[in-house]
Amino acid sequence: MTAEARVNKRITTSDIVFCGLFVALMAVGAFIKIMIPLGVFQVTFSLQFFFALLAGFLLGGRLGFLSVLAYLLLGLCGMPIFAHGGGFAYVMKPTFGFLIGFAAAALVTGTITKSMKKTTYPRLLFAAFIGEMAYYLCGLVYYFVMFNYVLTNGATIGFRELIVVWFLSTVVPDFILCVLAAMVARRMIPMMQNMRGQRV
Repeated sequence: MTAEARVNKRITTSDIVFCGLFVALMAVGAFIKIMIPLGVFQVTFSLQFFFALLAGFLLGGRLGFLSVLAYLLLGLCGMPIFAHGGGFAYVMKPTFGFLIGFAAAALVTGTITKSMKKTTYPRLLFAAFIGEMAYYLCGLVYYFVMFNYVLTNGATIGFRELIVVWFLSTVVPDFILCVLAAMVARRMIPMMQNMRGQRV
């Protein structure tokens, strides 16, 4: 590993401050939510996904992922910063996969953005869209496995119902958040580069 690569991997004080900021924003985003009743299911639409995308855009894949991971760990330790509380028992909820998906979205979006030669709006929107798909992949797989194979209470969910309830119900609103996040990132990425003195 070269000296330049070691410098790029070093986490600075400003990195910690920005990561802490996004931990706080993720917590705030959890309480800005809309509950969507779909039969026996209650789907939550919140601004957490928006802030996860921004974490990836502005901090890069590695730090964006770490900031969301820190948020998840705080919630699992008992702080009521998830949309419906907190605590380690959250891992047994089928919807916990969507929380994991926030970290995946930040990682994927940030990694794609860092590889860009120019951060044009279409490219940023593409990165956000791929991040959205990573988010849903984590959420849907976790939900399907937990609901059908771990929480064996006699109820199951089929693939069609899974897609209708947990994908189609919110994928369009979440894509709108992708559009907004890409717009904000287009303006803020140059400012973050100046503040951090490096390319994000």
